[in-house]
Amino acid sequence: MTNLLDRLKTALYCACVVAAALALGCTTPQSEHAVGEEAQFTPKEQLGKLLFVDTNLSTPPGQSCATCHSPSAGFGDPIQQLPVSRGAHPDRFGNRNDLTAAYAAFIPPLRFDEDEDRWVGGLFWDGRAADLAAQAKGPPLNPLEMANPDVETITEALRAAEYRDLFVEVFGDAALDDAARAFDLMADAIAAYEATSELSPFDSKYDLFLAGEVQLSEQELRGMAAYESEAKGKCAACHPNRPGADGSPPLFTDHTYDNLGVPKNPENPFYSLPPEFNPDGDRYVDLGLGAIVDDPDMYGMFRVPTLRNVALTQPYMHNGVFKTLYQAVAFYNSRDAAPWPTPEWPANVNRDELGNLGLTTQEIEDIVAFLRTLSDGYRSRREQ
Repeated sequence: MTNLLDRLKTALYCACVVAAALALGCTTPQSEHAVGEEAQFTPKEQLGKLLFVDTNLSTPPGQSCATCHSPSAGFGDPIQQLPVSRGAHPDRFGNRNDLTAAYAAFIPPLRFDEDEDRWVGGLFWDGRAADLAAQAKGPPLNPLEMANPDVETITEALRAAEYRDLFVEVFGDAALDDAARAFDLMADAIAAYEATSELSPFDSKYDLFLAGEVQLSEQELRGMAAYESEAKGKCAACHPNRPGADGSPPLFTDHTYDNLGVPKNPENPFYSLPPEFNPDGDRYVDLGLGAIVDDPDMYGMFRVPTLRNVALTQPYMHNGVFKTLYQAVAFYNSRDAAPWPTPEWPANVNRDELGNLGLTTQEIEDIVAFLRTLSDGYRSRREQ
């Protein structure tokens, strides 16, 4: 009888996960050990997904991790008319454009590379979180995001959740007794889900091209050539697109930091928040990595994001100032040769790899066409 009840319980949990996945437009759950193949989640991964989609973990209820990291938008924010994300309180907004949660499991912790003389890794735009679990703890307590006042509030929601039994099954009978520990365990489970192949499927058209399964169009091939060219697009210098020496798929980022000379975004609603959230008003300047490592030489620098799913995750740059891929590539091409607005932080701007690339309009369109081959789910779209 016990084994039968256990099997029924497991079946119920799986049904809940699948229902949540279908509601969000997700694919069938996959394990990180089965890239490109259907596989069952572990109980911990199942729990992590239920936490990821739970809209009762904000104050007021209504916002989950998936609200701003939806599978339908490449695990970015599906509300793409705003440059930054709206919080659980509809009159509050973050100061930065959300990064995709896809492929975040591959970002290394922030460190200073002595050989290269540069900072590498870390989650968020400024690298302040060392890993997925640390990142998962940020939004629930951020007053501009999920806006919970404390971990006890979150733990009370966990104790009342329909998946409470699964939480206890995964982490033990005392898992929800202490609020601080429960919060840590919640983040750990979310990290386990985010490390599965559901968020990192490596199944774009470009992946299938590398595997010899499909061909790129003539325009996509031209775009790839311009993207890789050290004399033209120079994109691969920071967003390498070739498999690693061990055959691992490309991540389209070197995890380093740059000040691209991006202008301020006057449409950012963060500027209009009351002083308790933004004391600087429209004078606010985002210092990026420099504020984290306390180094003025790093002011204005932000982590190089992956370009996987980039066609699904508009707007672009840390402040969402560019609304289309074409506009973003055009900025890289002509920042120093056309009348773009001045940089938000004028020092430390990268003038070696962008700014006056000399790309033609056709070459910009070709690069954009290539970038569109990086969207996940190509195999399933092809088979439909």
